[in-house]
Parts: sequence; structure tokens; C-alpha cells
Amino acid sequence: MADGVFTLSQSEKQSLLLPELVRLTEHHRNHGEAYARILSATGHVSGREYREEADLPWLPVRLFKTQVLKSISDDEVFKVLTSSGTTGDVSRIFLDKEAAAAQTRMLSKTIQTVLGKQRLPMLVVDTTAIIKDRKSFSARGAGVLGMMNFGRDHVWALDAEQQPDLEAIRGFLAKHGDQPFLIFGFTFMVWLYLYELARDHKLDLSNGILVHSGGWKKLIDRSVDNAEFRRAFAADTGLTRIHNFYGMVEQIGVVYLEGADGNSLYCPDFADVIIRDPQTWAELPPGQPGLVQVLSTLPESYPGHSLLTEDLGVVHGVDDGHWPGKRFSILGRLPRAEARGCSDTFSAGAA
Repeated sequence: MADGVFTLSQSEKQSLLLPELVRLTEHHRNHGEAYARILSATGHVSGREYREEADLPWLPVRLFKTQVLKSISDDEVFKVLTSSGTTGDVSRIFLDKEAAAAQTRMLSKTIQTVLGKQRLPMLVVDTTAIIKDRKSFSARGAGVLGMMNFGRDHVWALDAEQQPDLEAIRGFLAKHGDQPFLIFGFTFMVWLYLYELARDHKLDLSNGILVHSGGWKKLIDRSVDNAEFRRAFAADTGLTRIHNFYGMVEQIGVVYLEGADGNSLYCPDFADVIIRDPQTWAELPPGQPGLVQVLSTLPESYPGHSLLTEDLGVVHGVDDGHWPGKRFSILGRLPRAEARGCSDTFSAGAA
């Protein structure tokens, strides 16, 4: 398939995803006591009929910070992923070997849509320190390690003190800069440690393909939005092939990828998004911003198949963009006081 995992119209996707999401709901009910209690407390009894994706039960992502939610035994746990929380509370996501392999496989299919199947020389805008512990990763470490599978001849743009390594970057460009190469990093770090360095030292990144995510709040504070990010890289470094993505450790293996148009994120064939009114929880139509719910058929080892995030977003259109399905944008975070309310909706059942 030329477009990899961005092939299904919205109606085709819903007809395939709904029965699989219903199956996952029952699977996690039967294999996780805490999740079963949550479903019971919220009226989602076994055998309930679901006619649309929006009817399915969802968990607030914050529950993974306070509850142990898994559908595998302790001795089946192969890897534990943690989120990069700044408040001391982190999500813990439990994977068995099969789940870890599945998330790696589907991430690969998604990213190959824009990179192709051939491994490219890779510039990692980070430091090796974040992947030292191969048993337990932060979200940042897991993201970097996952993306490294798509590259070769890896060069780290930051030294051990997390400072830009200009000579390492120049050496990489001298060796690989005349052919396509991959750049990966988190958005704020890419701007601060690569863009500003490349601009000031007139580095040529024109053959690069940049994949980046997260960290937009710090850039908005600097008056840098997605349009300015892309404009500045193109004008000052020659880099034009840029793909932002949206993802989270609570739904590992799923990335919602920016299309070549540069204006929207798209859902892969095994995932979807719903925008909900934060007051009524009703599904909102395209054009109306609300809370982002993410759906995926990947999570088998923990109940992460239907999650209400703390992010605000808006669907721009359906089946009318670079790829089929919904195209959307992330607008920012819901204020913490409001976000606690949706977590509280479920906390009694999970206690």
C-alpha cells in the first residue's frame, strides 16, 4: 500500500474498529479487576451493545498515574514504560513481549509512510543518557529508542551535559548531508538545540526529513507556532520535509502523523480520535474544539484502547485532506482544575 496505514475512509475505519474495540473492552474486563470495577461503576455491564465508537467507555489518562491498570500477570510483564510527568506523578504502562512487538511493528508501518522502508542516516536531537536503562523508559526515552529503529549511523546532537555538539553535527552533515537523512527530536529541543544552531552556523539541512513531537507550549511562549516553525526551518536551513506527530505513552505504538500539507494530523487505520464537550461529554462535530479522546486497537496488555486525554483539539474535516479519515489539530492542554473533574468521574470505581 503506497500510503501505508493511512488508507481507510472514515466509514470503512469505523466498521472495522468498532467490533475490535468492543472485543478489547471485554478482554480487559475479564483480565483486569480494577478495569472491571470501573466499567461496573459507570454502567458498562458485560454484553452491553455499542453502536458507535462514541458509545464506548473511556478512561481518563490520569488514572494511569494513580492506578495499576494491566491485563497481564506480573510474570508476563516484559517492559514498563513511564510518562514524562513534571509533577512527580507518572503513568506506568505494562507491556508483555507480544504487546511490545505489536507497538513496534505498527509504529514502523506508520513512520515508513513518510520515510520509506530504507533506513536513513539519523541525527538524534537528544543525549544518550535517556536510553541507559533498557528495562524501564521515560516517554522521551521510549520515543527516541523507537525512532532509532528507522535510522542508521546514529549521531547524537547533544553531549552528556545536554549541550549542542556542533562538531558532531557538522561531522554528520559532512558524511551524510548530500543524501536524504532522518532527524528526530522533541519539538522544543529541535528548535532550541538544532534550528538555532543551524541558523547561526549556516548549516544546510535541505536533505533532511524531520520527525518531531511535543513541547509546543514552550515554543508558543516564544511566539513560535507550527507555521512559524516550518517557515523558519525552510528559510534558514533549507529543511522543508517536516512531520509533526501526536502520541502518548498511554497509547504506545500509535502516532497521529502530520501529512505533507503541514496543516493537520491524521489517524492511522488502527486508531481514531473523538472530540468531546468537556461539560456534557457529547461528541462534537468538526470545527468545534473540545477534549481529545483517542482510540486504538493495539493495547492488549493494558486497558488503553479508549482514553480521554487532557488535551484540547479540533477536527477540521473528514475524508477531505492529504490522507482519508479525520484530520485534526491539538490546541493545548485543558487547565488542571477542569481536568481533575473528568478523572474524578472514574476514581470511585477504580479505588
